[in-house]
Amino acid sequence: MSDTNISALQFDHKIGLFGDHEDKQDLLKISEIKNLSIFQVAKFRKSDVQSNQIKIDGLSLPQENPLISANENIRILWIGPETWLCILTNSNLKNLISSACNDNDFAITDLSHSRATVEIKGSHTLDVIKKGSPLNVNENVFKEGNCANTTYNGINILIDFISNNPKTIRLYALRSFGGSFYHSITDAALEFGYEGV
Repeated sequence: MSDTNISALQFDHKIGLFGDHEDKQDLLKISEIKNLSIFQVAKFRKSDVQSNQIKIDGLSLPQENPLISANENIRILWIGPETWLCILTNSNLKNLISSACNDNDFAITDLSHSRATVEIKGSHTLDVIKKGSPLNVNENVFKEGNCANTTYNGINILIDFISNNPKTIRLYALRSFGGSFYHSITDAALEFGYEGV
């Protein structure tokens, strides 16, 4: 993908310090993640292939909620029975998916330009999610390496728990809701203070 594309949050994401940020060292960092390649992989019902035997870039397809598989090139999120979201940082890796999942057994759909992606990093990350989502994100339930479909103030989103140190999550929303979703997230973050990066 080219950097000349207009990102989903190009006119919404602001750089700087916002909210209750004065004299605080541990500010949330909120950023738009651009130029990701996102593919939905869905196994056809008529297929006899065992999805637990499929490997993409050495990673097995997660078989249940809320699991993910990840390495430095790709994150594979379980989003439903026999359905996964493959998120790549390099669009040239699409052939990894195509070679592992043949056309007779899987539908591969490019969703790259249909999503707005926000990353939140910092100790109050899960507190921001709790303000708008009914999902239980308490640390004993929702952990690093988990993902979940949920809503945030009425907007359907996918949450990917990237790291626990520092606490980092990525949120994916439909591009058409990107602006409203971004403003909802940043409004919830004002209480803690955040830096738009």
